[in-house]
Amino acid sequence: MAGMTYTKNSAETIGEILGRKNSTAQLLKDAQTELNQMFEVDQQSPEELIFDLFKVPNKDEACIGKLISVLKSLGLREDDPRLKPMMDKIKEIEAEQESLGNETNDPRHWNLDKAQFKSCVSGSLVIITQALRNNLIVPSWQEFVEMMKEIYDKCKPITSGQTAQYIPQLARADPNKWGVSICTVDGQRVSFGDAKMPFCFQSVSKAFNYALLASDIGADEVHSYVGQEPSGRFFNEICLDRNSKPHNPMVNSGAIVVSSLIKKDWNMADRFDYMLSEYKKMAADEFIGFNNATFLSERDTADRNFALSYFMKECHCFPETRNQVRDVLDFYFQLCSLEGNCESLAVMAATLANGGVCPLTSEKCLANRPCRDVLSLMYSCGMYDYSGQFAFHVGLPAKSGVSGALIVVIPNLLGICMFSPPLDKMGNTVRGVEFCKEMIEKFKFHNYDTLLHSDAEKFDPRKAVGEGDAEQVVILLFAAKNGDISAVRRWFMQGASLEMADYDGRTALHLAASEGHAELVKFLLNVAKVQHDPKDRWQRTPLDDAINFGHEECQRILEKAHIIYSQPMKGKKKERKSGAANGISETAIDDADEEDLYNDAKPHGAVFDPNNPDSVLDALSFKATGTIPVHHTTKVLKDEVDIKQKSLTRRDVE
Repeated sequence: MAGMTYTKNSAETIGEILGRKNSTAQLLKDAQTELNQMFEVDQQSPEELIFDLFKVPNKDEACIGKLISVLKSLGLREDDPRLKPMMDKIKEIEAEQESLGNETNDPRHWNLDKAQFKSCVSGSLVIITQALRNNLIVPSWQEFVEMMKEIYDKCKPITSGQTAQYIPQLARADPNKWGVSICTVDGQRVSFGDAKMPFCFQSVSKAFNYALLASDIGADEVHSYVGQEPSGRFFNEICLDRNSKPHNPMVNSGAIVVSSLIKKDWNMADRFDYMLSEYKKMAADEFIGFNNATFLSERDTADRNFALSYFMKECHCFPETRNQVRDVLDFYFQLCSLEGNCESLAVMAATLANGGVCPLTSEKCLANRPCRDVLSLMYSCGMYDYSGQFAFHVGLPAKSGVSGALIVVIPNLLGICMFSPPLDKMGNTVRGVEFCKEMIEKFKFHNYDTLLHSDAEKFDPRKAVGEGDAEQVVILLFAAKNGDISAVRRWFMQGASLEMADYDGRTALHLAASEGHAELVKFLLNVAKVQHDPKDRWQRTPLDDAINFGHEECQRILEKAHIIYSQPMKGKKKERKSGAANGISETAIDDADEEDLYNDAKPHGAVFDPNNPDSVLDALSFKATGTIPVHHTTKVLKDEVDIKQKSLTRRDVE
């Protein structure tokens, strides 16, 4: 296919674009319907818009590698199931080239013609547009990753704790292994250390077993056999609550009863296959295996669990079933001996954080109430005898296992899995618990960090905004090209610069003017106060683009902006760093009646100073357009941003 080229210059362009520090702006939930409506209005397909965004200058080709690099910098992996159609199409093009005898290399060096590029993008359009529209859950992804890496490195030197000694197979685990993996509800992922090291679920399986069972037969049916209260006892103590039921599904007695209820009328092989497939579904088909050596080792040292089970049988805790106690315990030990790694368990934890929907496949894995209930149980009972202390200090649902695994769920945001075999006296991973404490010190993740007047010094990754990084530029220009004023407004309200430019010097105002988005041009000039005449590498201004593409409304707005900021006002030099007041003529400024302006503006929350040229322009802007610039409006700021009510200066919004 002749349209595909492999050039050194392509790689250099990627390096130029992405060589700066990676960062993203506030990323929110996707509204694909709104995006499609916007494309329909522009009469341009989303594939064409994306092609234009990644188009190589002066060529009718786009760099697929640049797109992949931008997506990776936002936390999306190449092996993401949602990107599989795009990656498969790239492989198909590669195979076609090789069949023609053409040498191929890294896809990041590829330039594709429009047809090839669109065919690659179309299969993964939803997730690509979600990312490029600034709609993923964690903004400033690279800053967030760096902070998490610092915590990981800080916990690595910890040497206290001991591997689980009562199960021989676990006692042999390497105490130096230390891995962490994170997965957000939008599928942004990062891993550190031994994140691919397999380990057994052990007690972590209790949380997932309960949630799957409750989704299958209903929470009320489950809790007719098992309670919900913290036991206040050791996790494998031989005791029941006052109703002669296990205290909760997170202690051994409750977990054994839960195991007896899972597909209780099926044979053992089918029950095991069912649970294995459900685990893989929650993990988006990431690694889930089975460790037979651990299963045999655990069964051979299970005297206490046998005693506990026969005690419960005497108390009629089990359902009526043909399965004997040994069969029930074998199934329980098998579930404890299922294997995963930090990456697969992080996806499973993110499925809990996402209300039971796997973030990588969008498949509904758990019913709503069981997902809610299991998080409540994890919060109160998930950390053995340390559960109360963990809820107090960390304030998040969590579940640990004696293999050294620990999952933590931050509802509606992300799931984390940590693995480190050395345990404290309570049976929890030492490094994992310390990681959680350090994380809570830096991030607004505690269940009650959202209280009013809480610690303002903590970092909230859901709101953070970086400044002028390569991926931000791509996302901002994508919104500007589409005329997506709501996305641009979010950036502005979060304090991001709207004057960021790409390597060609093209700004959001350039693209809005060239595409004819008059309302966005007004917003950028009147509210965001961007420079009205920035020049790109070809010395073209937004006004030049509006004229060249025949967008008369944008041309009129930009011409008036040029008039206002090219002439003195009443002998006073206007020293704005950037900006214009759209639709205001010089005569209107000269003839302005200060008292009328004051009376017009004050009822709407504007701060008016007749001695301040900026304030006069803003009041005139209101008089002409009915819009109060954000930096002089206390009401708008109070409604849209989380700050104390006050009048902002130019410096506050620039």
